Amino acid sequence: MVDRIPSGTRDFLPDEMRELRAMTDRVRAVFEQAGYGEVYTPALEYEATFTRARMDSGRPAYRVFDEHGNVLVLRSDMTVPIARLVATRYPEAQPPLRFCYFAHAYRGVRPQRGQSREFLQAGIELIGAESPGGTVEVLTVLCNALDAAGLQTYRVGLGDAALYPALLDRLNIQDQERRERILTELADGDFVGLQDEIRALGISDEDARLLLVVPQTRGGPEVLQASSGPLQHAVTGMRAVHARLAPEVAERIIFDFGLVRGLGYYTGAVFQVYDPAYGVPVGIGGRYDELLGQFGRPLPAVGFSLNVERMHIALTSEERRK
Repeated sequence: MVDRIPSGTRDFLPDEMRELRAMTDRVRAVFEQAGYGEVYTPALEYEATFTRARMDSGRPAYRVFDEHGNVLVLRSDMTVPIARLVATRYPEAQPPLRFCYFAHAYRGVRPQRGQSREFLQAGIELIGAESPGGTVEVLTVLCNALDAAGLQTYRVGLGDAALYPALLDRLNIQDQERRERILTELADGDFVGLQDEIRALGISDEDARLLLVVPQTRGGPEVLQASSGPLQHAVTGMRAVHARLAPEVAERIIFDFGLVRGLGYYTGAVFQVYDPAYGVPVGIGGRYDELLGQFGRPLPAVGFSLNVERMHIALTSEERRK
């Protein structure tokens, strides 16, 4: 009888660990050169910490009780713990604050290709920097880290978390339950489900067409020039970011009006890292300008996290294609 391990987890053997260690060392050097100090937070947090973050999804899936009856959870991401850390350990520090991390996160999933219950994240959080400047800095560090990791064919999708909700507001769609279902379908990339939800709204054909066309709009800077009307506010923000990007970073960006993140704390620019050598995103990020306020220190913030194992798989796939 072979002893099993939990589904969605895996063992890493010496050869793979050497490659992963070398990759993370290169990425860590990029973070440090950009002025980001490494932190580490407990894998266990009080459940109330994540409840306060008002996350729509990505809530911790694993709970235990301590000796006092408090509910503890295994962290599902690092952004929320760092928000707590800033409020409790840096209550008077002058922003901007720059932190990086290399830590495991845990989520309850139905394991399939690209999904794990336990995974190693590498990321940064820039606290106290407004957009567009802060967003530009984080996107620049993101691309520098991916370059250092050895990835060559990656692209970064850039969208705005407020774009589609603003569009729903513009069309006076106020049913909160239906809005949440629409945004869930959009975050999952299920356009068939999205179409069904939009049909059930009973709105005009023109408005329904707008709700379907907008999230399928993506491309280079030309899509920003062609967009106006209800998209104007989000497009203006993306234009401001694009104008400040260095050419080598700007060429990696794909503007994606349908990009919606499943974590509820995102408020503005959101991004996702794609690599043709791997079928699922290898990194995510965005602005969360209201999250720190939930912990008592209102500050704008932006960051990203990279899934180290997915990066390694993408890099290996790229090398095999050469």
